[in-house]
Amino acid sequence: MDQTLVFDQALIEKYDAAGPRYTSYPTAPHFHDGFGEADYRRHAAESNAKGNPLSLYFHIPFCDTVCFYCACNKIATKDRDMPAPYLQRLHKEIAMQGALFDRSRKVEQLHWGGGTPTFISHDEMRELMRVTGEHFTLCDDDSGEYSIEIDPREATVETIALLREIGFNRMSLGVQDFEEKVQVAVNRIQSEERTMTVLNAAKSEGFRSVSIDLIYGLPFQNVASFARTLDRVIEVNPDRMSVFNYAHLPERFKPQRRIDEADLPSPEEKLEILKMTFEHLARAGYVYIGMDHFAKPDDELARAQRDGTLYRNFQGYSTHSNCDLIGMGVTSIGMVGPTYSQNQRTLAEYNDAIDADKLPLFRGLELTRDDLIRRDVITRIICHFTLDFEDVANKWDIDFRQYFGEELASLHDMEQDGLLTIGESRLDVMPRGRLLIRNVCMAFDIYLKNREQQVKFSRVI
Repeated sequence: MDQTLVFDQALIEKYDAAGPRYTSYPTAPHFHDGFGEADYRRHAAESNAKGNPLSLYFHIPFCDTVCFYCACNKIATKDRDMPAPYLQRLHKEIAMQGALFDRSRKVEQLHWGGGTPTFISHDEMRELMRVTGEHFTLCDDDSGEYSIEIDPREATVETIALLREIGFNRMSLGVQDFEEKVQVAVNRIQSEERTMTVLNAAKSEGFRSVSIDLIYGLPFQNVASFARTLDRVIEVNPDRMSVFNYAHLPERFKPQRRIDEADLPSPEEKLEILKMTFEHLARAGYVYIGMDHFAKPDDELARAQRDGTLYRNFQGYSTHSNCDLIGMGVTSIGMVGPTYSQNQRTLAEYNDAIDADKLPLFRGLELTRDDLIRRDVITRIICHFTLDFEDVANKWDIDFRQYFGEELASLHDMEQDGLLTIGESRLDVMPRGRLLIRNVCMAFDIYLKNREQQVKFSRVI
């Protein structure tokens, strides 16, 4: 498929609204506490009949210092003993979850996120993976997609060697920006030397994929300064890059209140930074996967997009669409069968549930048939920039144009503006519409009929 991108500033300004990132559909605000442990256990049992492989996500919420831009669930602490009781309870949750799923179901995907997963000690890392292997069937041939988020300030060459030894073969490195003034403003002081040490260690240890995360829209950034960061990153030739939009929502995320809004780049400067980023990455040989993600053409994400097997879930883009996802640890989200479930969001509530021998579920959702149909449509669009009406109609036994008549009509302005084309049997998002893919997906989101819901989301650009 064509993986090119066109930056059209006028259209971006016209369509830059607030909207979901569609790591799920329906999105998390629609989860509710009416979905409980009994529902989860029932669907876990039903999923065993299908025998799909598993994906495991573990949330390690601890950080040494708080980055002011961060919107993640985290616990900032200098106390290196603090994770121990949490990990003991996490081991217990692993055992409870493992008892629900057949051991014949191999773990094809595994991810540690945070927080800062490498905040815990080397012994604690080794033990967490050992306990996981006690209760789930891990791949023993390096064929699984086992990834971890790395803060280079919390990793050494020895850390990287240990992670490879216990089974990790992919990592994402948080960089955000190499400029010292920006780092000071967001409370993330991270030397380029430390970052490169970790990156080179990953290459030496045989990690199969290394991704680097950057953020645009932070204080004191401008086109020239961000270009310097990009140039340094491109020099080391990572397999993937993620360039995230900083969404300044201090009313929702307390750490962001320590960022002076006057120091943020203007909307015009921010767009120029984005445009420059796309041009730089295209010249360096990266293709646009979508939703802030770029990859080398031979990377598995790029290949999956071309062959139609790319998928999107709570961890972002994935190549394993057939997995049931089990989320473990505080605030983690899972997707088992036609359901979503989220764990308790505070450490105290999580601890209380585990200590009471209960799965620490906070809320969830059992998807309706309409939810499943719309999720399929949105996933196809956001992953592949195209939608085959007949394919969807045959899968769900519907008349596509009748079922989605109102939605197709609502895309008229986008079609007139050249963001997409709608033919008799398909919808195709054009290169100038790919940056605005969230807008296209929003047309099929029935929950956004109540437009007030959009205020809960960040802007698309």
